[in-house]
Amino acid sequence: MATFNVHVTIENKPGISDPEGETILNDLVLRGLHKSVTKIKTAKMLKFTITEKDKKTAHSKVQKICDDLRIYNPMVSIVTVDVFDA
Repeated sequence: MATFNVHVTIENKPGISDPEGETILNDLVLRGLHKSVTKIKTAKMLKFTITEKDKKTAHSKVQKICDDLRIYNPMVSIVTVDVFDA
């Protein structure tokens, strides 16, 4: 068994409004700062530490946890699961 760090990123699908990202971008525009920034998207990240036999199993287990707990809305969210050696 090995220990893995698993990062789950939850963000809105394209076309779904992101008021928090828009507010941050508007603040930059109003302040006249960082004019090269044209879009900001926010996301939520969950960080798991899990012990499993391999990365594939760790990925599957965390994906199942997220699905079972319904921590995101599949209609509006994209979920990305990344597994790293601890």
